[in-house]
Amino acid sequence: MPTLHDPKQNHLLAALLLPDFEPLAVHLELVPMALGQMLYEPGSQMRHAYFPTTSIVSLHYVTESGASAETAGVGNEGVVGISLFMGGDSTPSSAVVQTAGHAYRLDRHTLKEEFNRADALQRLLLRYTQALMTQMAQTAVCNRHHSVEQQLCRWLLLTLDRLPDRELVMTQELVASMLGVRRESVTDAAGNLQAAGYIRYRRGHIGVLDRMGLETRACECYGVVKKEIDRLLSDVHHRPRT
Repeated sequence: MPTLHDPKQNHLLAALLLPDFEPLAVHLELVPMALGQMLYEPGSQMRHAYFPTTSIVSLHYVTESGASAETAGVGNEGVVGISLFMGGDSTPSSAVVQTAGHAYRLDRHTLKEEFNRADALQRLLLRYTQALMTQMAQTAVCNRHHSVEQQLCRWLLLTLDRLPDRELVMTQELVASMLGVRRESVTDAAGNLQAAGYIRYRRGHIGVLDRMGLETRACECYGVVKKEIDRLLSDVHHRPRT
């Protein structure tokens, strides 16, 4: 029988060789991640880092008026809580669970100690941070210069890359919040994609029927982000898991 939960379902943890993984492993705690769960609030003390396995976490910025938009998403390719090893213990953004599932939680003290001790872990986390920064920058460009339909395609494709299947549990209200646009705009964009036969939307579920079709409708932002992640984390994707 396959193991239901395994830290190495997270690609960063899977990329570590045994001498670097074992000191972390004894401190990793499997935790459920509920849809809408707030992991961090703006300005709050961060106590843990999270390595998602089957969940996806959205990094949000919320304005004083209450409006919000996603700056990046983190799934099984990464870690939530880069401020902990980058020298700060808080962030002006929030982290909210976008797709329910599980993650492995690591306390901040252990993360800092192992980051400073192990060169391999440090290099890996710094390269992931650069990939995350690329995603954030490209998201800002996309939100400013591309249509809602193109933004939706980018977001759907990045989400698909982090999931084992093509069915997303997601309301249009939540998607609108992620993109920082009006719900009506998401409804129109999703309607266009559904009419083209690329997706199927029903009662909070988005099923992707034609991934290649979505890629033809997406702007270059998806490709830029994916290429940079693959370049920086090539050993993450290719190292055999033991």
